[in-house]
Parts: sequence; structure tokens; C-alpha cells
Amino acid sequence: MIKTCKLCKEYVMGKVKVQALRDIDIEIPKGQFVAIMGPSGSGKSTLMNILGCLDKPTSGQYYLDREDVSKKSDDELAEIRNQFVGFIFQSYNLLPRTDAVSNVELPLIYRGISAGKRREMAMEALESVGLSHRARHKPSELSGGEQQRVAVARAIVGNPKLILADEPTGNLDSRSGEEIMVVFQELHEKGITLVLVSHDPDIARHAERIVSLRDGRIISDEMIEDRLDANEILSQMPEPEISA
Repeated sequence: MIKTCKLCKEYVMGKVKVQALRDIDIEIPKGQFVAIMGPSGSGKSTLMNILGCLDKPTSGQYYLDREDVSKKSDDELAEIRNQFVGFIFQSYNLLPRTDAVSNVELPLIYRGISAGKRREMAMEALESVGLSHRARHKPSELSGGEQQRVAVARAIVGNPKLILADEPTGNLDSRSGEEIMVVFQELHEKGITLVLVSHDPDIARHAERIVSLRDGRIISDEMIEDRLDANEILSQMPEPEISA
């Protein structure tokens, strides 16, 4: 599904060159759930941007679904993103004046899908994350966890082959974070390839593999035998208090 060969990314800041990524070799097979970890400045977000075709490497190759996309034009990368990749960000990135179902529909507009079909697909995506009953609510009327589930629905509505999540639980309380991880583990069980960027080791341990970066290099790559089960963790948490 994903393969990089000697992947490097260099930025020029004034007269200084910064090596954000150095000779990254990584393979992620179809259907794997991988967490990428590292301290601030380690290169994990830069790597995610390249894997998501939001940026290009300075050198090296990136193969997505066996196709070398490292030298594609910006227009070609935009088409790849629209057809193959779903994104989830820490800040949700929802349109504030638009209701949940319309936010979920957005990626489908660029595919030229008819309004009726878009609405049907968006409602199915909201149903899959347990939010069909909140379809007509705007982001300001939803909790942080609900907003992130809308963002997840938007990411999966076009049936992407790859989902990239950058600190998806970073703005959430512990319970809401585990609810998002339940959704992620369900997506993994359906065979979707997931790449999660996180600084939180407990969140990373929901994945089946952790790749750690430091100073733009991979310093460890290991399969996780004692993965955390989000459903089990949720069952042990106290129920949220409901105010009168």
C-alpha cells in the first residue's frame, strides 16, 4: 500500500537548510494500523504530509498503491488525495456555518457526485460513527468528540484506501478520545489502512505497529503485542455526568 525509499525532505529557512526527513524507508501493507510517534520537530507531521500527497519529498521515492507519486504535479496530487486519501486533523476543520451532513458531503462535491447520492452517502457515513441523529446540527451545537466524529465521517465518506490522522485526540478529553479510538479500531477491522500521528504513547498503543522518529530519522519500528482495546477502556470509565 505504502512504500518509501530513501525519502528526504529539506526546507530552506533564510540561509539555513533544515533536514526534516532523512532517508526514510518504510513499508505499510494494505489494512495495517500504524502509529507514528516522535517529539516536536522529529518529522512526523512532515512525513504524514508527504504520505497524504499534501507535500513532495526533496529526494527519494514514495509509492502509493504501487504508483510512484513523488514526482507528480500538484494537480495530479490533488486528484490522488480526492480519490484515495481521507484526512483527520486535531482541529476538526469543519465549516462552522454548515451542518454536520453538509460538512461530510464536501469531498463528494469535488468528485461530481449528484446531490441526492451525496446526501445518501453522507448519512451512511454519519450512521457509521453513531451521529446520524445529529446530522442537522452545526459544529457549535456539537461536543468536541462529536465534531471529531463528523470529521471522521467526512474522511471515510468517499471510501478511501488510506486514512491519515494527525493528533486526532489532541483536543479531546480522555473519554471522547477513547470513543474516537473505538471508531478507528472499527475502521481497521474493515480493512482500511490507517496512519495515526500522535505524541501520546497510550493513544499510539491502540495501533498494531508503532514507528518512532527523531531528528527526521526512524529510530524504531515495532509491532505491538499488548495493544489497547478502546472498547475495554471505555467500559471501565465512569459514565459522564448529565446536568439537569
